[in-house]
Amino acid sequence: MTDEALDLGSTPASVDDLDALLEFVKAERGFDFTDYKRATLGRRVAKRMQATATDSYIDYAEYLSSHPDEFIELFNTILINVTTFFRDPPAWEYLGAEIVPRLLEQRNDAAPIRVWSAGCATGEEAYSLAILLCEAMGDEEFRDRVKIYATDLDDDALTVGRQAVYARKQLSELAGELRERYFEEVPDGRFAFRSNLRRSVIFGKHDLIQDPPISRIDLLAARNTLMYFGADAQARVLGHFHFALNPDGFLFLGRSEMLLTRSRLFVPVELKRRVFAKVPITSIRERLHEMVQAGEGVPLPQRIPEDTLLRHATLESAPVAQIVVDRSGVLALANAQARKLFSLAPADIGRPLQDLELSYRPVELRSQIEVVQSQHHPVIVREVEWAFGGELRWFDVQVSALVGTDGMTIGAGITFNDVTRFRMLRDSVEHSKESLETAYEELQSTAEELETTNEELQSTNEELETTNEEIQSTNEELETMNEELQSTNEELETMNDELHQRTDELNQINAFLESILGSLRHAVVVLDRELRVQAWNEHATDMWGLRAEEVEGEHFLNLDIGLPVEHIAVMLRGCLANQGNGSIELDATNRRGRAIRCVVSCSPLYGAGEDVRGVIVQMEEHEAGEK
Repeated sequence: MTDEALDLGSTPASVDDLDALLEFVKAERGFDFTDYKRATLGRRVAKRMQATATDSYIDYAEYLSSHPDEFIELFNTILINVTTFFRDPPAWEYLGAEIVPRLLEQRNDAAPIRVWSAGCATGEEAYSLAILLCEAMGDEEFRDRVKIYATDLDDDALTVGRQAVYARKQLSELAGELRERYFEEVPDGRFAFRSNLRRSVIFGKHDLIQDPPISRIDLLAARNTLMYFGADAQARVLGHFHFALNPDGFLFLGRSEMLLTRSRLFVPVELKRRVFAKVPITSIRERLHEMVQAGEGVPLPQRIPEDTLLRHATLESAPVAQIVVDRSGVLALANAQARKLFSLAPADIGRPLQDLELSYRPVELRSQIEVVQSQHHPVIVREVEWAFGGELRWFDVQVSALVGTDGMTIGAGITFNDVTRFRMLRDSVEHSKESLETAYEELQSTAEELETTNEELQSTNEELETTNEEIQSTNEELETMNEELQSTNEELETMNDELHQRTDELNQINAFLESILGSLRHAVVVLDRELRVQAWNEHATDMWGLRAEEVEGEHFLNLDIGLPVEHIAVMLRGCLANQGNGSIELDATNRRGRAIRCVVSCSPLYGAGEDVRGVIVQMEEHEAGEK
């Protein structure tokens, strides 16, 4: 059954229920799928819900609670392990012809080469990288210098990768000479990657979102891995990848992963083949920005001085919102209160202040910064009004010049002190003044109109970027569905092979039984417990003139075959009651109309546990008068 056959639209489940299921899985087994794309998760979970006959995410969570083994089936379904050796050959050809030689030229003869295969599944990608490097360096140099780290979340897939044993079908895309050189046939007809090279490939479990990245990597391959994550998770993983790579390292992605909107961290080397180079980060501000992009848990580079870290931690923990703008007008720092108050994303750090809404709301900051830089004294704008989180708040905004050790102005610090409580106390006294209320309403109306106008302008500016993101998301979704279908087709092929094998076995058994019945000298009829014909051999056809296909399934006592079957009914029922064998001699007429004496014998047909499943009837013909 393909995924198109799943009627997902009929599943009575909401997004909130899916989130609750994911939280349950995370709490029970530690797997966090909350950053995966919801459409993909919905399809994969629905497949298991259909297999377990559950109607909603809540019912499926209860099923998981009572059937712990189902967690394994669920994880195997979500973590699609569709991969082959040298998948998308043109991209691998470019990697081998252009990138690997450049990588080796950048390293001296003794320098180690560190490679990371992220999302390696069952190891085909990691061993493809090993073959590529071994072809370029030679076996001995490869063993001495190369370490390939292959990581994935799926323990079962990692076990297959560690064993490095693959079926002939899995090597079908591998050139014959490469298969002969790098694989050895094992007794069961499968092929194992050469053990002396396999030791250079290290497999381990790793969560790309939560776990710290592997460092000092020269070549990082993550092909068709990012496409399963949402946009925020993709940005975070890319931050990890940027931290992991050496300054002259390369990133090798799948054909559906474009990186069009991540140019701050990577630049394309060959966009068509999805090969990217790391953008170096030099300043402390940019380095801090990279770490924010990579998410929590990534260690700060050791070369940042401790006093810098202390100042950054002090700013971060301040109870009031504070931001720092350098002398070029770029937003350099924003503490936790400021990020929360103004909804600043990690990507906003490092952008020009004039490009941010913060520059003019809640107060025009650029003119205040110019005054501070020119007059060298702080400026305070009191009781700036701003609507935040559905409520109106007021702030005292203080802009101060930041001066370096040489006395030169290096930027400006802006503090937003919340004075809402003071303002509300004062407003409660003056609330009766109609003029103030009218002025407030007009001001609020003007602010709303201005906000609407600004939102429309911002929407126009972001239209093209949104379109590109939608196209990228669609491409990734199509590639994901393609891999799901491929995985389902492989399951169906396996089931089909098993069915063919069982059919052959059944045909052999049927032929064997027919041979036994045909070799008996007497007419033999096999009846079920309802005395319906189950088997009818050729001697019975010879005696009574009815073929097997004419009588099978018919009640034996209703057959008109020239045998007075009413005289043997009692004997047949005695066999069904397990009262032993019986025999009787009757006058009958055979198919030629000749009168005969027929000896009818019957015996019980036993099944498992000595249960009587039917009756075996034998009929021997004697001509009338013969004794």
